[in-house]
Amino acid sequence: MRFSVNHLDGSEFRSDGLRPFFEYRDLGIAGATDGKFLAHVIRARPGHHAAGGWHRHDLGFQLVYVLKGWVKFNYEGQGEVLLRAGSCVHQPPGIRHAEVDHSDDLELIEITMPAEFATETVVPPEQAAAE
Repeated sequence: MRFSVNHLDGSEFRSDGLRPFFEYRDLGIAGATDGKFLAHVIRARPGHHAAGGWHRHDLGFQLVYVLKGWVKFNYEGQGEVLLRAGSCVHQPPGIRHAEVDHSDDLELIEITMPAEFATETVVPPEQAAAE
């Protein structure tokens, strides 16, 4: 692992991440940890709203901390959860979830282990239970 520092000046938000309704700013942690971890700032793209559907991630750790605005998720076994500035959620490995909605000013930090992981579209939990 290497020392890493990242400043807003000179950093850019990119729209080529996992979700087209978000922009992502890499904080340099993936490179510093040889891909063991990822930390990035995610912000809403105004006028683009959640369309991700139910999914799960194949990873060992995922944490979301909301910096500003709000985001509403639906979690398997938990129902709808509203996160707002100052809220933090640990999403256990493999939990089925779907983003319901978010504010145009949403900005959050996400930390994952590992940096790269697979995302799988899944059926909603209630549909899976009926099958």
